[in-house]
Formats: sequence, structure tokens, C-alpha cells
Amino acid sequence: MTRQLDEQIVGRFPVGQRLRVLDVGMGQGTQALRLARAGHQVTGLEQDATMVAVARESLAGEPEGIRERMRIIEGDGRDTGVHFLPGSFDVVLCHGVLMYVEEPDPLLAGLARMLAPGGLLSLLVRNGDALAIRPGLSGDWSGALAAFDTVSYRNRLGLDVRADRLKDLTSTLAGIGAPLHAWYGVRVFTDTAADGAQAPADVETLLAAEEKAGRTDPYRGVAALLHLCGVRG
Repeated sequence: MTRQLDEQIVGRFPVGQRLRVLDVGMGQGTQALRLARAGHQVTGLEQDATMVAVARESLAGEPEGIRERMRIIEGDGRDTGVHFLPGSFDVVLCHGVLMYVEEPDPLLAGLARMLAPGGLLSLLVRNGDALAIRPGLSGDWSGALAAFDTVSYRNRLGLDVRADRLKDLTSTLAGIGAPLHAWYGVRVFTDTAADGAQAPADVETLLAAEEKAGRTDPYRGVAALLHLCGVRG
């Protein structure tokens, strides 16, 4: 996904431009820190106090210049209008968040309002059109059959969450003024790998195969996750 995001940023903004980035639901700050290290001005928004503490600890270990380029706010991604003015950011990230939001449309509309004209909205969501793949490949036939008719599922943390369908999100993005510009699949081949599994010796070849599949039909359509990039009109 990082390679996909960088491709979109490089293709949309002049080389060397310092972008204003908002990472909503930043978790431990991995992506936010990466972009701050690349020279961008990054704001991370996260409601989980434990994750905020981890992100702040990681930031504290960075050189002063990077610390000055990144700020961390503890708050709910649905309240972006409380913290920021419309059009404040060139890039807004919302990765791995929508599955925990029962009604995502208001959140998405708020994220779109944060974008300056021509700004990039990057979403990472569970693929509602491929929920049967994981149980099917694991031999859970009843689970696979049930997954065809729902966008609800139980994740590996044991939480009941939801997925999104490409068609529905395409319509939503058009409706909030940030129509879909590009989309990719993420975790086409590796979704069934055990948590904590050791990376293979040829990890670069694995990543190359995943990256290729993530931009190639029909493979990307059955990926575990979808990476959607909308552009503010």
C-alpha cells in the first residue's frame, strides 16, 4: 500500500513540494512518521490513548526537524471539523478505520471537506466483495457461504466489524466531491498467512507479486483489502 500511495502522490504533486498531510486513525503512526521523514507536514489524529502514547514515543526518538514537522492529536476522526478548517490538507489518509465505523458516510464527507482542491483522499478498507475468500481457503465452507450475502465479519481480533464494496464507495466518493481516481487491491496472496508469520527470505519478490496483483484484474478484485484514492474536485 505504501508503494501505491507514493505512486499517487508523485503523480499528483510537484516533486519536492512539502505537503500538508492528515492521517485519520493513524494507529501507532507508522505511515505518518514515514511521510514526516520524507519532508511533509503531518498531523496524526487518533482516539486510542494507547496508540497515541506509542506514536508519541516513536516521534520523540526522531531528529528535531522531523519532530517539528509532525503533530499528534488525540481525537475522533468523525470530528475533523472541530480541529481543522475546510481545505486545510493536500493529502488525507484514512487507513483501516472504516471497518470500525457503523455509518461511514458522515466521516467520509468530513474527510473530503478537509481537502484542498486537487487534494488526495486515500482509503484502506476491507473488501466486501471478497469476504468469502479467507474462510473458503481455510476450509470453513459454512463461513464462506454466509459471507456472500453480508458485509459484516469477525476480524482476527475477535471484533464484529464491517466491510465496504467498491461500487458503493465509488458512489459515495462521487457524492462527496472526491471521485475515485484509482484503486488497488492489497493482500491478494498473503491474507491467509498466520499472524506473526516470519517474512520469507525472498520478501522483495513477494512484495513485487503483491504489488503486481494489486493493480491487475481480476486479481485485485478478490484482494482482502481495497486501497481507494479519490481526488477533490
